Amino acid sequence: MSRVVVVGSFNVDHVWNCSTLPRRGETLSGRYHTGPGGKGFNQAVASTRAGAQTTFLCALGDDDGGRQARALAQADGIAMRVRESSHPTGTAGIYVDEAGHNTIVIGAGANGDLCASWVGRQAEALAGARVLLTQLESPLDSVLEAMRLARAAGTSTMLNPAPANAQCLRELLAAADILTPNETEFAGLLERHTSHRIDSEAIAGTADAQLHRWCRTLLPRGTVVITLGAAGAFVSHREDLTRGDTRPFYRVPADKVEPIDTTGAGDAFNGALAASLAGDPAAPFDSHVRFAAHYAGRSTERVGAAAAMPHLRPPTD
Repeated sequence: MSRVVVVGSFNVDHVWNCSTLPRRGETLSGRYHTGPGGKGFNQAVASTRAGAQTTFLCALGDDDGGRQARALAQADGIAMRVRESSHPTGTAGIYVDEAGHNTIVIGAGANGDLCASWVGRQAEALAGARVLLTQLESPLDSVLEAMRLARAAGTSTMLNPAPANAQCLRELLAAADILTPNETEFAGLLERHTSHRIDSEAIAGTADAQLHRWCRTLLPRGTVVITLGAAGAFVSHREDLTRGDTRPFYRVPADKVEPIDTTGAGDAFNGALAASLAGDPAAPFDSHVRFAAHYAGRSTERVGAAAAMPHLRPPTD
């Protein structure tokens, strides 16, 4: 059985690098490339290349994109369970300017057909895993069904509440053992589900004790890991459930790297964290976060999303 199950999206990314982002009515010249993406697939590749037997539950169309997903998964040894869709495989149109800013339009396509009833028929895969990893590029009722089934079977549930503009229901938070937002996602969750408001750019500089209080308000029963980019990560546990750590809250620094492309770094972190947790559940949680931060840093040294995930396993004693 797979140690990690990822439920999520696959997209064919179409990327144009331009000097500036196009304005309404404007036509620009740019450099084009395409490749595999989708937060679910990126995280499944990261989990596999970080050493975990991984199963990916997704929806694909009967087209070149779907065939590409199957071929890539087979090449990496990812077990796929596919909801066949009459819609095209998901796509993303991405424009990136010279400063690294981007605009993205996602065509959900087949991803929208990842229905809760189909997910419910995958209960034995979810029950056999140590970690379930989900995101918000799939229908929310399907994500919630996967998390409920996994938790009922004793599988640890990880929710990456991304992308930032996606709705995250209170029920999803309640079903998460581990929540992994970035700064923007954390600020959005605070505003939506609590009375607190903060500029996302101010989170990295906020005092640890204050961040911990906000995390406990947002997810009283679980662990929150806020990814902070170059500033590393902040971890907040429930006081009586510190997962082998000696402190209920702390920071983990990021590795010093010379990034080429930060696309997919958050997905690299999440996939590696799931793989590390599944590989050695008894190890202190901070060792898993340190490995995930190292893995994410290494992923920025190559161009691409799924293709940039390094083959790197957690250290062993």
